[in-house]
Amino acid sequence: MGMPSDDVVLIREPERDGEPSVITVSCPDKTGLGCDLCRVILLFGLSIVRGDMSTDGKWCFIVFWVVGRGGKETRWGLLKKRLMGVCPVVSSPLVIETYFSRQPEMVSMVQQPQVFLLKFSCYDRLDLLHDVTQVLCELELTIRRVKVSTTPDGRVLDLFFITDTREQLHMKSQREEACNQLRTVLGGSMMSCEIEEAGADMSACVQASSTLPPSITDRMFSLELPEEQSRREESPSTCKNISVTMDNSLSPAHSLIQIQCGDHKGILYDIMRTLKDYNIQISYGRFYTSQNGNCEIDLFAVQVDGKKIVDPNKQQALCSRLRMELFRPLRVTIVSRGPDMELIVANPVELSGKGRPLVFYDITLALKILRIPIFLAEIGRHVVGDREWEVYRIHLGEDHELSVSPSKIVQEVTKMLMGWE
Repeated sequence: MGMPSDDVVLIREPERDGEPSVITVSCPDKTGLGCDLCRVILLFGLSIVRGDMSTDGKWCFIVFWVVGRGGKETRWGLLKKRLMGVCPVVSSPLVIETYFSRQPEMVSMVQQPQVFLLKFSCYDRLDLLHDVTQVLCELELTIRRVKVSTTPDGRVLDLFFITDTREQLHMKSQREEACNQLRTVLGGSMMSCEIEEAGADMSACVQASSTLPPSITDRMFSLELPEEQSRREESPSTCKNISVTMDNSLSPAHSLIQIQCGDHKGILYDIMRTLKDYNIQISYGRFYTSQNGNCEIDLFAVQVDGKKIVDPNKQQALCSRLRMELFRPLRVTIVSRGPDMELIVANPVELSGKGRPLVFYDITLALKILRIPIFLAEIGRHVVGDREWEVYRIHLGEDHELSVSPSKIVQEVTKMLMGWE
């Protein structure tokens, strides 16, 4: 099999404040590599402000210029290790990951990581859920599903279904380390904590289902293009003026996909995961974000069979999906449940089974800043139409108890998720 060389990923930190760091990747190519790299970079809280990528179909060379968000210190050594982990090993032959169908059933063909159940109880306090989420992120534990409930006497019972990026949670010492870090953060308010391997019945809880109420699906998952929705409602300026075009006349061997749009957090990841799910391979690409928040992307692409995208129906479907993913990469709304209010956030899941990173972290951070307590939270996966979605449902209490209006909550959560100032 061989091992990745240290030269596969090189990171040059900035010499002066305000300059971007430069990440260089040189390794064997595979379909979806750009998506996998962008996802890791997003997971570490970094934004790509410029990118160049090229491949001859066997070997690729990628350069990302990245900046941090929110003043968090980046663990560069760990980032390099995680980036190397998604690159094909240098001694391996050309790796091509092909998905023959864009149906949700294909997710079952991908090997799923081992699921663990974290259970702990404590006394409730403001910001509790965000502090716990931050600890799990630092430990590289991915939250697949969560159920948090608060009893009338102020006690909280949290159930987190998690997977471990490091693949070490099967060891007792690593489980104890995670519980100890949670105790350090929660202090005397924690009453109990344990982590155990989830059995087959519990692991099934993180798989997709189709049990969302029609009122939610009708409200959140309508696939209207930006120009259609903008006729009826006012949208953020960064969502407008999205242009996605395809040209087959400029290259004898490639289709040119040109994108112009406003910037948001994880924008390159959203583009690359869409192309990955459509089995589109990038031979050469350029990405640039200007200081005024506009993005320009040029991608010379082919289908998985190495041919240009010439079918008009395929062209239209791909361009429409890209416009939608740039316009609404995440769906955010508040619905009334009688006197209670429920915040709902949804994002699409890759066909590989991976969800967008740090969504729950950003939601809880926004609510922490707004000083809004969370009484109940659930994360589940649901199939809507021909896509799988990760849906976050957060019970905020009764309407009259909220310190800010529901529209303000939607606005601030959206801004945090999209990285808007």
